[in-house]
Amino acid sequence: MSLAYSQFLKFQETCQLRLQNKLVEFLHSKHSTLYQAMSYSVLNGGKRLRGMLVYAVGEALNAPMSELDIAACAVEMIHAFSLIHDDLPAMDDDNLRRGKPTCHIAFDEACAILAGDALQTLAFQILSQNNSPDFKADTRLKMIEALSIASGADGMAGGQEIDVHAAGKKLNLQELQYMHQLKTGRLISASIELGCLAAQREQPPIRAALLDYAEQIGLAFQIQDDILDITSENSILGKSVQKDLKQNKPTYPSLLGLEEAKQQAKLAHESAINSLAPLGESANMLRAIADYIVQRDR
Repeated sequence: MSLAYSQFLKFQETCQLRLQNKLVEFLHSKHSTLYQAMSYSVLNGGKRLRGMLVYAVGEALNAPMSELDIAACAVEMIHAFSLIHDDLPAMDDDNLRRGKPTCHIAFDEACAILAGDALQTLAFQILSQNNSPDFKADTRLKMIEALSIASGADGMAGGQEIDVHAAGKKLNLQELQYMHQLKTGRLISASIELGCLAAQREQPPIRAALLDYAEQIGLAFQIQDDILDITSENSILGKSVQKDLKQNKPTYPSLLGLEEAKQQAKLAHESAINSLAPLGESANMLRAIADYIVQRDR
C-alpha cells in the first residue's frame, strides 16, 4: 500500500466518522417513524464522497474541519434524499441500497417520500441556522443558492427526469453527458463550491480550477458507475447490478463499449488531476479522491 493511498484511507475514515457523528446530532433526539426513516437512510454508511469533497477542499484551502461540518452534512442529506426517491417504484424501482432494503421497502412508499422531502428541507435549515457564527448572511445565502440549484430542475431533479424517460431510447454522447452532468455532476460541483464558501478563503482562479476538477470527477464517477453496473456483483456493489441493462437505459458502456468507456473515465481522471495544478501540493487529497473514483469497486 502506497503512502498516498494509506493517507487517503485515513482521511476517508476521519471524514466518514465525523459526518456520522454530526448527522446523528441532527436526528438522534427524534423518535417518530418519519425520523426513523430519515436516520435509516442518511446514516446507512456509504462512501460519503460529497461530504469528503467538502472537507478536502477545506484542507486544500487551509480551513479547519469545524468550519466545514455543516456544509458537508447538508450535501450528504441532499444526496440521501435523492437516493430515497431514486429507489422508489416510480423511478428506478430498486429494493437494495448499500446492502440493505431501500427506504420504501424497510418502511413504506409514503414514508420514504416524506423522509426524502424532510431530509431535503433539513439540509437547507441547517445551512441557514447552524453555520459558524463568523459566517456572514451573504455567505449563507450563496451556500443555499449553490445547493438549491444543484438539487433542482437545473440539477439532480432535471437529470433524473431525463433518466426516467431515457429507457429504450438512444442518446448520443453529448445527450448522455448532459443528463449525468445534471443528475450526478451538479451535486459534486456543489460540494466543491460549498467547500470554497465554508472555508471563506475563496479566490476566483482557485475556485475556477476546483470547479473544473469537479466537472471532470463527476464525469469519471458516472462512467465508473456505469462500468460497475456491468462488471460488479450485488454483494460487492451493495445494490442491484445490471439494472440499467435490464431497463434498457443508455450508459457509457452501451454507447461506447466497455473498453472505450474505461478509456473515457481515464481521460476524465487525467483532466481532473491537471485542473489542480494551481493549488500545488495542498490539493493532494483531492488528487487522491480522483484516483479513488476511477479505481473503486463499489
